[in-house]
Amino acid sequence: MKGEMSRLDGKTALVTGAGRGIGRAIALRLAADGARVAVHYGSSAAAARDVVEAIGARGGSAFALHADLGGPRGADGLWSAYEQHADRVDIVVNNAGTLGTREAFEDVSVEGFDGVFALNARAPFFIVQHGLARLRDGGRIVNVSTSFTHGSRNPDLLAYSMSKAALDAFTGALAKHLGPRGITVNAVGPGATATDMNAARLATSEGRDAIAARSPLGRVAQPEDIADIVAFLASDDARWITGQWIDATGGALL
Repeated sequence: MKGEMSRLDGKTALVTGAGRGIGRAIALRLAADGARVAVHYGSSAAAARDVVEAIGARGGSAFALHADLGGPRGADGLWSAYEQHADRVDIVVNNAGTLGTREAFEDVSVEGFDGVFALNARAPFFIVQHGLARLRDGGRIVNVSTSFTHGSRNPDLLAYSMSKAALDAFTGALAKHLGPRGITVNAVGPGATATDMNAARLATSEGRDAIAARSPLGRVAQPEDIADIVAFLASDDARWITGQWIDATGGALL
C-alpha cells in the first residue's frame, strides 16, 4: 500500500462515517498515503470491518470504532473508543452526515430538523472541541460539506443545506482559532456522487446522464474523486490553505 513517497507516514487519521461511500474512500486513500486510520462507523460494524481488512490487505494499518454521533454524548463516545487504540491524532475528517428526508419545507418536523443538525453540525463541533488536547500541532481538520451551500440550492433538503452551512461557518472560524497552532481547517463541497445516498437517482440511465451533465467533465463523481481532494488537504502540500471551502463538484457550479 505504501510507497517510497508516502506523505502521511507516522500520522494517525480519524475519519467519521468511514464504513462506506466517500468516508470509505477517504479512509483507504489516507491509509495508502501512510496514515494509520481510525475507521468510525455509526451502524454498520461489518462495513467498517471490511474497510479495516481492505487497508490491512494492502499493507496499511487501521482500526474500527463505534460511536452514535447523533446522540448527546456522541463526541465523548467517539474519543473514548479512540483512546482504546491511540492517544494522539494528526488528521480529523468530519465526514459522517445524514441527508435527512427529502420533503417540502412545510412538512419538515422539529424531530427531523434536530436529527439532521445533531449529526451534521453538532457532532463535528464537539468532536473537534473534545479532541483538541489530542490533536497535534500542525494537524489537519477537513469537513465534508456540500455544493448546496454554494449555489446549488434544493428547497426539499433545506435542513440538510442549513446544517452544512453551519459546518462551513465552523470551518472558517475554527481555522482562525487554531491557526496559531499550525492546524489547518478546510471544507470540501461535493456535488452528487456515486454513493448510497444517490443510489436511487443513479439506478437509471436517465438519472445517471442527468447528473453527469451537471459537470463540464461529463461524468458522475466517484467517491475516490472526493477522497483525493481530502488527501491533498491532509498533506503538507496544503499547508498554506486554511479556512476554505473547496469546490469538489467537477465544475457543476460554473
